[in-house]
Amino acid sequence: MSSTPTIAESYFVDGKRLEALRIGARNRNLPTIVMLHEGLGSVAHWRDFPLHLAEETGAGVFVYSRYGHGHSDPFKEPRSPSYMHREAQIVLPEILRKASIERPVLLGHSDGAAIAILYAGMFPDSAAGLVLEAPHVFVEEVSVSSIARVRTLYEHTDLPQRLRRYHANADSVFWCWNDIWLDPRFRAWNIESFLDSIHCPVLVLQGAQDPYGTLAQVEAILARIPSASAVVLEDCKHAPHRDRREATLSAIRQFLGTVSTAQQSRCPEIPR
Repeated sequence: MSSTPTIAESYFVDGKRLEALRIGARNRNLPTIVMLHEGLGSVAHWRDFPLHLAEETGAGVFVYSRYGHGHSDPFKEPRSPSYMHREAQIVLPEILRKASIERPVLLGHSDGAAIAILYAGMFPDSAAGLVLEAPHVFVEEVSVSSIARVRTLYEHTDLPQRLRRYHANADSVFWCWNDIWLDPRFRAWNIESFLDSIHCPVLVLQGAQDPYGTLAQVEAILARIPSASAVVLEDCKHAPHRDRREATLSAIRQFLGTVSTAQQSRCPEIPR
């Protein structure tokens, strides 16, 4: 892998300090890819995937740890069922503005994919494209059952020690995520209506063996965004970028070509 400029950054957003990482672009004609991690994710939890993504595509990559995660400021209060809505409406626009990133491609994984959908639905002209890994737009029983099993694993295995590799406050990250997903109020969580306002190109990447969601999530997205495309990956669970890295990178690289074409047709050069 050739050397790519990588800069550790931090931003004060919504009253909290958030850690971030920026990887420079080789092709400045491409939109920046902004990566939104899963419910137990962080900058470090992506491991070396952001570097491989930048190298494979030539695009600049921007990653940040949400409030409470990684080495961002720790949680000081429990979550509400609308925590992803707040992230999309308040935090993401502010950090993009402070990082001087306009019309990014949002690459969201699991909770991050939901945040990407909410942002693009709330601000239809603000994203150049969406890459949605293992997205959820409503709560399925399989999701709740799997998250309940993870709770048992956290209490009886070395999962806490493993999470501490990626978070300064691993216990807080785990319980904030686990408690809200198992909260009876969260069963009504549904963001399908936001899909109707999304007009940018959309790529869905779904593992065929994902224990946290079924193809019903993919079908719901394709039904309301007819121009969206999906890749269902065999031998793949909840994290296509880990379980099927090469296939995931190839699909994203091809998708960026679609995004660039859409941008050129939508934004012709203005004569001066």
